[in-house]
Amino acid sequence: MKQDAAESSDSSKYLTPGARAAASGARYATISAVFVGILLISNVVAVKPIAFGAIPLGDFSLPLVFDGGVFLFPLAYVLGDVLAEVYGLKATRRTIFTAFALAALASLTILATQVSPPAAGWENQEAFAAVLGFVPRIVIASLAGFLAGQLLNAWVMDLMHRRSKGRFLRSRLIVSTLVGELADTLLFCTIAFAGIITGIDFVMYVVLGYLVKVLAEVVLLPVTTRVIRIVRRAEEAIAH
Repeated sequence: MKQDAAESSDSSKYLTPGARAAASGARYATISAVFVGILLISNVVAVKPIAFGAIPLGDFSLPLVFDGGVFLFPLAYVLGDVLAEVYGLKATRRTIFTAFALAALASLTILATQVSPPAAGWENQEAFAAVLGFVPRIVIASLAGFLAGQLLNAWVMDLMHRRSKGRFLRSRLIVSTLVGELADTLLFCTIAFAGIITGIDFVMYVVLGYLVKVLAEVVLLPVTTRVIRIVRRAEEAIAH
């Protein structure tokens, strides 16, 4: 066993600089990759408004309208908090801009596929365009909301971290989410669906979308704080 350990230790000395850098930054890379994946998946499913019934209020009813992104997108803010708290504002911005660039690339790829002539025998061109097709409003709304929301979330986390000297983690997580999700929800809902969803339906769509996303982070708060502690402890162990 000692010989195996010694051999393993010796072999690590022969890693290339790039391999050592990849190993030391493995957690940051993994969290960033999941963050990007969540954004891309959420962008695909966000094109569909979903109705979960309505809340009766006397002669009126408040419709429960969401978009498909409600299932997964709140996790992006959880991971954004982990990145900002453990790795700092600069590293978090790098991940956000990478996710933004890949989301834009995904949209352009979908557009290129949509306008390309279909192969003989493939009869789903209209269905592809209707469900997955490039919709400028959705794309612009998603990218604008994501960029503004995530940058504000990271900035608030970093500012409060410095002002509080690292204390009050739960308060920082909640406040940063309130600010980031507000910007994200207002931009996305307004750009994507204003005029398509109208009246009280639109108001409820915005309000409920915001409340559900914030509530999701509050519910996941114990998970977020635990992940932050685990990741920070692991990174500190490597540093020492």
